[in-house]
Amino acid sequence: MTKPVIGFIGLGLMGGNMVANLQTRGYELVVMDLDADAVKAVTDRGNAREAASAKALAEAADIVMLCLTTSEVVEKLVYGDDGILAGITEGKVLVDFGTSIPASTRKIGADLAAKGAGMVDAPLGRTPAHAKDGLLNIMAAGERKWFDKVRPVLEEQGENVFHLGALGNGHVTKLINNFMGMTTVCTMSQAFAVAERAGVDRAQLYDIMSTGPSNSPFMGFCKNYAVDGVSDLGFSISNANKDLGYFLKMAEDLGTRAEIAEGTSHNLQAAVEAGMGQGNVPEIFDYFRRLES
Repeated sequence: MTKPVIGFIGLGLMGGNMVANLQTRGYELVVMDLDADAVKAVTDRGNAREAASAKALAEAADIVMLCLTTSEVVEKLVYGDDGILAGITEGKVLVDFGTSIPASTRKIGADLAAKGAGMVDAPLGRTPAHAKDGLLNIMAAGERKWFDKVRPVLEEQGENVFHLGALGNGHVTKLINNFMGMTTVCTMSQAFAVAERAGVDRAQLYDIMSTGPSNSPFMGFCKNYAVDGVSDLGFSISNANKDLGYFLKMAEDLGTRAEIAEGTSHNLQAAVEAGMGQGNVPEIFDYFRRLES
């Protein structure tokens, strides 16, 4: 069976590795990115070409995939004069791998449906290294016929591919996941900072906490930085701050208030304003250890 042509926009660390994985599996690619070197790396591997615009990419591809930073960027690429919506045609599918605002995702999906095209939101879990090997966790959602159409490609990109129901549910799930994860990292990082002020050895604190139910991979990432000085959770404070903002917006749209998330968001925003945004999230330990009453 002939493989679909994949249009892919967003060749950062995650997206670039996802594309490399697809190329090793024999897919033809049409790509776009603001980074000319990232585009060249893809086209030099062969069976891939650069699109002149998002419209041209959507016209050339059977499935359009996005791995972008914000809902604002996604909407600009969809709704621009030379955007995806202008080029996509009946039967094609847009897949958004980024972390986006669910209300925005549903709006885009409705506008695509008016043209007979589909949408699947499919945010990701795990790391760029997993992406290169096709071992991501993929939280996909959307109408079943569109999910079934892209599922064979998703299964080449992910070890675990979940279908979570109606369009937008993938982004809802990812925002909940990131709220929990980033709150855990902030909590544990502050615990290490308070221990230091109290004269408690941070390594011993970890030894004690890690023997109980608080132990988790996130605790390991926090310990790696706060105790060993190794920053190995590849997710920036700026990205975490963006995602917590999206989570709060989602909670507001649902008519509720997420007070714990407000606290996490406040800490992340303060760290960004302190110039720490490009650091990995466990590095917020340095913000907490300097924090005065």
